[in-house]
Amino acid sequence: MKQDYYEILGLSKNATTAEIKKAYRKKAIEYHPDKNPGDAKAEEMFKKAAEAYEVLSNEDKRARYDRFGHQAFEGGFGGGGGGMNMDDIFSQFGDIFGGAFGGGGGFSGFGGFGGGGGQRRMKGSNLRIRVALTLEEIANGVEKKIKVKRKIQAKDTTYKTCPTCHGSGQVTRVTNTILGRMQTASPCTSCGGSGQTIEHKPADADAQGLIMKEETVSIKIPAGVVEGMQLKVSGKGNEAPGNGVPGDLLVAIEEKEHPALQREGDNLHYDLYISFSEATLGTSREIDTVTGKVRIKIDEGVQSGKILRLRGKGIPSINGYGKGDLLVHVNVWTPKTLSREQREFFERMANDEHFQPKPEKSDKSFFEKVKDMFT
Repeated sequence: MKQDYYEILGLSKNATTAEIKKAYRKKAIEYHPDKNPGDAKAEEMFKKAAEAYEVLSNEDKRARYDRFGHQAFEGGFGGGGGGMNMDDIFSQFGDIFGGAFGGGGGFSGFGGFGGGGGQRRMKGSNLRIRVALTLEEIANGVEKKIKVKRKIQAKDTTYKTCPTCHGSGQVTRVTNTILGRMQTASPCTSCGGSGQTIEHKPADADAQGLIMKEETVSIKIPAGVVEGMQLKVSGKGNEAPGNGVPGDLLVAIEEKEHPALQREGDNLHYDLYISFSEATLGTSREIDTVTGKVRIKIDEGVQSGKILRLRGKGIPSINGYGKGDLLVHVNVWTPKTLSREQREFFERMANDEHFQPKPEKSDKSFFEKVKDMFT
């Protein structure tokens, strides 16, 4: 079981943004590879802290994590930090370390992020798609194969060290001010901070040596996802020039309308209409569920508005807390037109004691039924 992100950073769930950043910096410096050379456990903690910070420092991701826990990012989708390597961490969060480790936040053993500002590995741009799911797919989980057009590095593209920054990816400028000489570093505009420029590329490649290619991506979507949830497939976005880190594929979930069922959280609602005769005599009906059809019994004398609860026939909780229920709302259909014979029958029954309303304690009011739905 994955460790709680708040626990990793030593925070409470109501921690502020500033407290989250401060706690991450403290953990990152404590477990930094420069401070713990060759310590695999420290490196693992360093990565865990980065993963926790990557989620909790993002307002949207933090909200999803608070609601769904780690499962909000599972099913083949990282939480943003899941699967991050050292290059990812220092490219995204290097500024947090400040001057604690040579000013660049980096270290010499991983991916060229040297303490003196070594070559950076660029990250490709993310791609975003929307995937529409049926209630049945949401209830059972599904694997979707989606065709995605993404940029990849063209074959036979070669690179050389950038002559402007000499492979560092940064350009240092010294300016004279009233406070003295000040040195600033900024990404090299010639290579975009990658430290490399194109030496040769095929004719069909763009200026960065990339070509567009259609690829089929397999996406495993866990049961219980909700409309608007965003999942991530790591490394399936656009590739970056110079053998950089590929971007990610962000998958936004859409929920298709069901012809008979309506979703409310993990519960489902079904409107069942029966005739006056069926309500009087009782009947059985076959209804739709997300796992197939089921037959239910309607007792004689059922009242319109009665709610039948089919436990466990709803949507699985994405947090793993079981399944919701299917609530069947019984509606007795009153005839709008009658034959003369039918009208005469009801006129004779108008004052019959069996046709007089006699609600019992078990016949709950509308407000009591609504209350029961949420308990």
